[in-house]
Amino acid sequence: MPIATIDPSTGLLVKEFTPETDDAVAGRLELAYQAHLSWRRTPFSDRAARMKRLADLLEAKRETYGRIMALEMGKPLKAGLDEATKSATGARFYAENAGHFLAAQPVEIPQASAQIRYQPLGVVLAIMPWNFPFWQVIRFAAPALMAGNAGVLKHASSVPQCALALEELFREAGFPERLFQTLLVGSNQVEKIIEHPRISAVTLTGSEDAGSRVAATAGRQIKKTVLELGGSDPFIVMPSADLDAAARTAVKARVVNSGQSCIAAKRFIVHERVYDEFTKRFVAGMEALKVGDPLDLSTEVGPLATPDILETLDDQVRRSVEAGARVLTGGRRIERAGNFYLPTVLADLPPKSAVSCEEFFGPVAILFRVKDIEEAIALANATNFGLGASAWTCDQRERERFSDEIEAGQVFINGMVTSDPRLPFGGVKRSGYGRELSAVGIREFVNVKTVWMG
Repeated sequence: MPIATIDPSTGLLVKEFTPETDDAVAGRLELAYQAHLSWRRTPFSDRAARMKRLADLLEAKRETYGRIMALEMGKPLKAGLDEATKSATGARFYAENAGHFLAAQPVEIPQASAQIRYQPLGVVLAIMPWNFPFWQVIRFAAPALMAGNAGVLKHASSVPQCALALEELFREAGFPERLFQTLLVGSNQVEKIIEHPRISAVTLTGSEDAGSRVAATAGRQIKKTVLELGGSDPFIVMPSADLDAAARTAVKARVVNSGQSCIAAKRFIVHERVYDEFTKRFVAGMEALKVGDPLDLSTEVGPLATPDILETLDDQVRRSVEAGARVLTGGRRIERAGNFYLPTVLADLPPKSAVSCEEFFGPVAILFRVKDIEEAIALANATNFGLGASAWTCDQRERERFSDEIEAGQVFINGMVTSDPRLPFGGVKRSGYGRELSAVGIREFVNVKTVWMG
């Protein structure tokens, strides 16, 4: 895949980039390691001052960054502005809390002095996706750099201008030269980068296939990895739920980022007593969405990021219909230039059909009818994924059962699944392992060192 900006709303090539050579990359990794050696001795207060400056820049330049996101991956401009703001919030969170999260912890040992120290590992390689091109990077880089590591970014090949803008952002915020670097490289160069002795750990957000290959390569080198992979998040609606709030949130949860989000709600599991009414409201909400130019602030659903994603989604809908699903609305591409697909709702897809186990990456929702909470939980867990889940109920016993029994890294009751710097983020099963964000996330890429003094 070429490293290029291709406008997904027109399909036209905007700019192409030449991949860096292996020798050039090796030189960059050495410079990153040298920058880390100095940076790890920098006080938290100095690190925090730079990170706060970075947050200020994200807010000041949010329109510039939002337009780059719209140009490269079709993100509606309003969503891009919100992403820049959220990235600033994440940066400030770690600027304000990293020193506390990583402070040495004394441990009482008879006749000795002992403590737990958290120290940086070195250079962390981040392999990041196109769908949240700023937030995904900041939520790795803010904790990693505040912990004293250096970071090198292999961004998706379809968002090179976002990747270069991020490197310039860290430089403008006053971080040391080469402490954070963007590597313009193809996927075929990743294995060699992971194997390089200057890489200490790897974090990846992406597909199952990419995650398994990265984990295998890092495992052979005995290097730490954190993987955030796919999701097929359930959105459960029970009879006691506030149907208005549930239906409104369901639409938003399905089409966040034009449906291209690992934690977007994808499978809507509705109790039979409220199924018809919920379906009526949900379909009306999906039909009311404005699809169009991502640079128009009123656009709610933009183009899909690449033609391949459009082809895959269209094929999944076709196979769903062949398996028995009914199209309640949408179900086809929009006949215009660019990668546009109508917001779609499918019903009656057999739960055991092969396509029902796949992740739909686009504005397509699947409705399932269940008779009770046991069936709802069983269906929610009937997937290889376990990233997030949303359940809507005002019954306290149901809330507790959903919280305890759904197999996912995060369960939201009467709310939409989202990422928050204050809360750990990650999945189970084939959604990956390890955690980002919160105190847990910043400790993923540190040496948890025991110090004992007799």
